[in-house]
Amino acid sequence: MYTMTLMTAIMRYGTYYGYRSSGEGYGTYLLLFLGMLIIPLIAQINVKSTFSKYSKISNSRGLTADQVARMILDSNGLHHIQIERISGNLSDHFDPRSNVVRLSDSVYGQTSVAAIGVAAHECGHACQHAENYGPIILRSKLVPFTNICSRLWYLVLIVGCLLSSLTIGTPLIYLSIAMFAAVIVFQIVTLPCEFNASDRALKTLERDGILEMAEVPHAQKVLKAAALTYVAGLVASILQLLRLLLSVRRR
Repeated sequence: MYTMTLMTAIMRYGTYYGYRSSGEGYGTYLLLFLGMLIIPLIAQINVKSTFSKYSKISNSRGLTADQVARMILDSNGLHHIQIERISGNLSDHFDPRSNVVRLSDSVYGQTSVAAIGVAAHECGHACQHAENYGPIILRSKLVPFTNICSRLWYLVLIVGCLLSSLTIGTPLIYLSIAMFAAVIVFQIVTLPCEFNASDRALKTLERDGILEMAEVPHAQKVLKAAALTYVAGLVASILQLLRLLLSVRRR
């Protein structure tokens, strides 16, 4: 019974998206779908290749990324913020709840300009929270609601399609679109936070002489590639939203 119910949902979901045997509208949906997949993939490949390239270039002062992070935090009066090492690759982040900058294995203890750029970026987020930077505060307030929407919008959509023959089906579909739109709003708010953190990082690295003038552009390229992943994610989400809106219009 569960299998039949799931198959029914998938069939109605496919019909809802316009994937009929006649091929009506298939090209538009296919292009949007491919864009959703390819754009983030290209961004991820770019950031990994850029980080790998500049991971081979050590800074002239021989500083490690965690040492640089400590220097930046202390220079901004953030002595209470700790630095921890976590497993993974480019899983670095600042946790404002526990006041910890977490650096991944590919960054912590590394002397490359790429690693130092990433560490400085995360310290930039710490400085944003300390200064009550508007977008980062707004982003933090949106996190709980956005987490709910990102986890449930797709389920609500499937249920809406499954119940499309009933009165409640259409409102559920519209609700799922609204929930997904909320996720996009969160992504939009995230962009200035990321770009500002990178700007702070680069200015600090140059102003405090942590990196030589010739080394700063290398770190800049790494941070720019990382920022583009957020832009790519936003573009992919907008394409998904267009798919949903076009589907509603078809109905």
